[in-house]
Amino acid sequence: MKKQTAGRDVLGAIAPKFAELNDDVLFGQVWSRSDRLSLRDRSIVTVTALITKGIFDNSLKYHLANARNNGVTAVEMAELLTHLAFYAGWPNAWGAFAQMKEVYAGGEPNDGSDKAAFDRANIFGQGQENTAYAQYFVGTSWLNPLTPRGTVPFMANVTFEPGCRNNWHVHRAARGGGQILLCVAGRGWYQEEGKDPAELTPGQVVVIPPNVRHWHGAARDSWFSHVSVEVPGEKTSNEWLEPVESELYRSR
Repeated sequence: MKKQTAGRDVLGAIAPKFAELNDDVLFGQVWSRSDRLSLRDRSIVTVTALITKGIFDNSLKYHLANARNNGVTAVEMAELLTHLAFYAGWPNAWGAFAQMKEVYAGGEPNDGSDKAAFDRANIFGQGQENTAYAQYFVGTSWLNPLTPRGTVPFMANVTFEPGCRNNWHVHRAARGGGQILLCVAGRGWYQEEGKDPAELTPGQVVVIPPNVRHWHGAARDSWFSHVSVEVPGEKTSNEWLEPVESELYRSR
């Protein structure tokens, strides 16, 4: 999610502590815990809670838009509201549908925050959940091999949900080796140790030298995909290290 300033903008002068808790704790920390619940899941939970309590002010409209940007499609939101009607009340569902129609009538953003638009741009396909390497990622990723295993070079499309990134790691090689990233869709980040993070957008190419400590993944508020190309070399291996510090990632 983008840095929240609404608390300070509206209440900073009269309730600075409340504004701080709203901007820095609720939106700055709780919503950033995407390694525990994805932004999409948090949006669904929040919209459900507001509708159940009968809250139909600007906060519901904001969180409906947030859900849309976090990948909840119009079809999914309509199904969610239909389901809630039987538990939260028919009038509440009607009220929510009125706001949903307005929010989802605006089309789809093209910055990677809308999952349906991202899927259309992700031309190599999402593939299967990357469970084999899940221990080396914060959040969920998917892998779609583009060449058979054992092919040199091996290539695969890697998709990251918003907030997902891999751990610091090194592509070891005695000669040659390393990795090339071809950015396909959405928005992400890449960082080598000792350097500032670099924003990744479609069309960019990242050449990662062998034996260099680095990480890459999605932005907090965007899906992201890149084609990973394993550069051939001698005595190649991957060394997986610790997760990216949460404070460093939240600053992106």
